[in-house]
Amino acid sequence: MNSEDNSKITDFKPYVPADKVLPEMTVPSFLLGVILAVVFGAANAYLGLRVGMTVSASIPAAVISMGIIRRILKRDSILENNMVQTIGSAGESLAAGAIFTLPALFMWAQESPDVQAPSFLTITLIALAGGLLGVCFMVPLRTALIVEEHGVLPFPEGYACAEVLLAGEEGGDKSKVVFSGLGLAAVYKFIADGLCLFPSEVHWEIPALRTGFGADVLPALAGVGYICGREISSYMFAGGILGWFVLIPLLSLFGGDMVIAPASDPISSLDSFGIWSSYLRYIGAGAVAAGGIISLLKSLPTIIRTFRKAMQGFGHKEAEVVRTNRDMPMAVVLSGVAVIAILIWLMPAIPVSLIGAVIIIVFGFFFATVSSRMVGLVGSSNNPVSGMAIATLLIATSLLKATGHSGAAGMTSAICIGTIICIVSAMAGDMSQDLKTGYIVGATPIRQQYGEMIGSIAASIAIGGIMYLLNNAWGYGSTQLPAPQATLMKLVVEGVMGGTLPWALVFAGIGIAVVIEVLGLPILPVAIGLYLPIHLSTPIFVGGMVRWFLEKKKADKGTLERGTLYSSGLIAGEGLVGILLAVFAVIPVGEGSLGDAINMGGILGNIGGVIFFILIVASMFLFCRKAGGSSRRG
Repeated sequence: MNSEDNSKITDFKPYVPADKVLPEMTVPSFLLGVILAVVFGAANAYLGLRVGMTVSASIPAAVISMGIIRRILKRDSILENNMVQTIGSAGESLAAGAIFTLPALFMWAQESPDVQAPSFLTITLIALAGGLLGVCFMVPLRTALIVEEHGVLPFPEGYACAEVLLAGEEGGDKSKVVFSGLGLAAVYKFIADGLCLFPSEVHWEIPALRTGFGADVLPALAGVGYICGREISSYMFAGGILGWFVLIPLLSLFGGDMVIAPASDPISSLDSFGIWSSYLRYIGAGAVAAGGIISLLKSLPTIIRTFRKAMQGFGHKEAEVVRTNRDMPMAVVLSGVAVIAILIWLMPAIPVSLIGAVIIIVFGFFFATVSSRMVGLVGSSNNPVSGMAIATLLIATSLLKATGHSGAAGMTSAICIGTIICIVSAMAGDMSQDLKTGYIVGATPIRQQYGEMIGSIAASIAIGGIMYLLNNAWGYGSTQLPAPQATLMKLVVEGVMGGTLPWALVFAGIGIAVVIEVLGLPILPVAIGLYLPIHLSTPIFVGGMVRWFLEKKKADKGTLERGTLYSSGLIAGEGLVGILLAVFAVIPVGEGSLGDAINMGGILGNIGGVIFFILIVASMFLFCRKAGGSSRRG
């Protein structure tokens, strides 16, 4: 790839020009990034095992970096701060992939003497393999998804992180807008999920319709919706309506006292959340998998063209490539993938056969592509990694069973395969957001890619100790650590091996995805809305409607940009306090934790949550009223 090719990729001009070189990978950025990778990995591991979800660490890492590198060390390089968030956020994504699957092995070890809990070495090697593969798979996708689809895929959290970095760099009125949103969202998040003055998730059952409805009344989700815009948020909300106001009522109406394994309770005894958890999720997982395959097929020409250009670059010197378009050499990437695949197959500590290694490489690249595109649409925090993990386990367990790998050994192998691919998906999603941030601020991609590898290595070494510490303290599957995602993965593998999995529900989801494609609608946002609770897509839809209202009123470009800056601050503030509350949750106080000690039990109830959310939405209009001038970037 020569310089002429580079110039044709895009007319976009980053904040730091390609011909300007600033410090990026330095000793301070390396050390601070590694520390944050371990800290955020630990915090998110606990949070995911407790409530089944994690929070993005990119923006908190960027804010902490600005505080230490700019204010304390007096170093003035936006690219150093970007490198810290790149390395630091790797810990969160790697932890998410590990804790959504590996606890199943601990639970099996408690139930059966035929299964052993994974060793520290096994956890470390599995996590490291997934982390490094996730980085390698994203390298050939960067140009296709980050550069060529700039302006098409919004990458809301990547964009928000860039705005936070630029606000800290530039100061002025735009900085005030970003940090106003950050401060307000931080206070709101602490009141909602720290003090628990009101529930951050409001919900009402609707017996007459045999379903329920609600919303996660959180500022970050409204901010994501504003950045994504009306179209994407509407498609996502449509998926939620299809799930909660069509499929759940039908399941409730016709299900009666039926029990469809792996669920253990009759449909008639479940509320809307129970039906979603036990049944609708399988339909959603089928839709996500089918939507991913169709989207991948559509993206293949772009991916192949990008890959071909990268291969043509073998003969060019690094100096011939523009700094802001310099990726890891494809020879290194392909060699790395081959070596990792062989080690997965041959290392005794990783209980995966040759067939399993092939499954990991094939489906790993597939789900890395799908994850990156999903994150580009709805952000990392809303990326349905567990849905892709379910699809992976369905395929991997079926193939293992068909080739004679059954019983405890087959189930253990399936979870290990699922873990690696789950980490690949999470890493690819996180890395695509980081690369989008780097693309906007003018970072060097190859340095970010190596930074992600550094963060993966640090987090891989730490995650084994973290998982053993949490298991020894409370035990997976307990009240304190219910590990909801891992419990679901355990049931999926047992269902496939035992022949009790509800395949009809999975294929119903695939059919829905095909119908959406035939209608000419974008599959992935609808499928994501179908898979996730409607409580997530509702506030995102509200944020999208705010932007649509302003566009309908023909608001000028400065007004819309102020809304984007404010929304970026909302995402940043909630992410920061989310990490802080995860730390509070592991600080012991009496018989509970610091988080439990400050809990006020949601005394304002659902109505309080709705009122506070309305105030947040009103604040978005308030900060958009004053036009902010022309846009900073084209």
